[in-house]
Amino acid sequence: MKTVCCSILGFGAIGQGVAEVLLMKKEYLESIGLEVKVVAVVDSKGATVNPEGVDLADCLARKRTDGTVALKNISGVEVIQSVAHDLVIETTPTNILTGGAGLQNMFAAFKTGKDVITSNKGPLTLKYRALMEAAKASGSHFRFEATVGGSMPIINLSNEVLAGNKVKSIKGILNGTCNYILTRMLEERASYNDILAESMQLGIAETDPTYDVEGIDTACKLVILANAIFGLDAIYSDVEVTGITKVTPEALEMAYERGHVIKLIGEVSRERIHVAPRLVPINHPLAVGGTLNVASVETELAGEITVTGKGAGPIETASAILSDLIAIYGN
Repeated sequence: MKTVCCSILGFGAIGQGVAEVLLMKKEYLESIGLEVKVVAVVDSKGATVNPEGVDLADCLARKRTDGTVALKNISGVEVIQSVAHDLVIETTPTNILTGGAGLQNMFAAFKTGKDVITSNKGPLTLKYRALMEAAKASGSHFRFEATVGGSMPIINLSNEVLAGNKVKSIKGILNGTCNYILTRMLEERASYNDILAESMQLGIAETDPTYDVEGIDTACKLVILANAIFGLDAIYSDVEVTGITKVTPEALEMAYERGHVIKLIGEVSRERIHVAPRLVPINHPLAVGGTLNVASVETELAGEITVTGKGAGPIETASAILSDLIAIYGN
């Protein structure tokens, strides 16, 4: 049995989802020879640390009743530097302006030779090349499938399952909030503002939905795909970005009468990176509804491969983190 000691940095919805999945999959992991021992859980107020393994069920309960897991006033970087472990699971909130705590955590982890798995788009959008070089210099594993499609595999599909294929382009719907809003606007013949309000009420849209509806979230994901799959050195300003705030119910209805739906489509190739509302034929594989994400990968040898799945949600995103963990330590 191989024991993997890890920390969970960031204990919001995704971090809690990781804890739940590790509890759910404990027996399965043991069946493939892995014992995953979480030695520290960190949120914005401090940390719970136990070199023998923290009680994840207790951490989840305290987070939900007290709003924090903090038993010690210690930061993520301090945990990385002072607590012996192999893997940092980095799930702090995304900040695409500075990289936030996630960027500091990742560099600190690589500096101490730790592996990193993350769902945090911000650091990769800002400092992809520097992070990859830091990971390589320390001999650390660095995986980030959860940053783009939630439970929908794109990075590992393109780089590993489709190994040997040259990927020509990737296009699709990479933001479930925008897809929900456009789907509901057409169904209800309702305005953008009315459906945005509904989305907030249901918890599908954030209180500040700017990142989603202005296309920024999709653009960040395209930057990660451009760098991770196409080997570019792209940054956010390389992306042409148009959001969905100007889409009207009249435009959606007119498109539908002509056999199309309007979707926020992100597309990346070696020549161009862009995101904008586009017409999609009603029966096209990209014409998925609700909060679903979808991506079509156009390859040299295998043709076009389309995957669909839930692009968000704590358990769904944690499933991508779990697959990255098994990819590193499962063999």
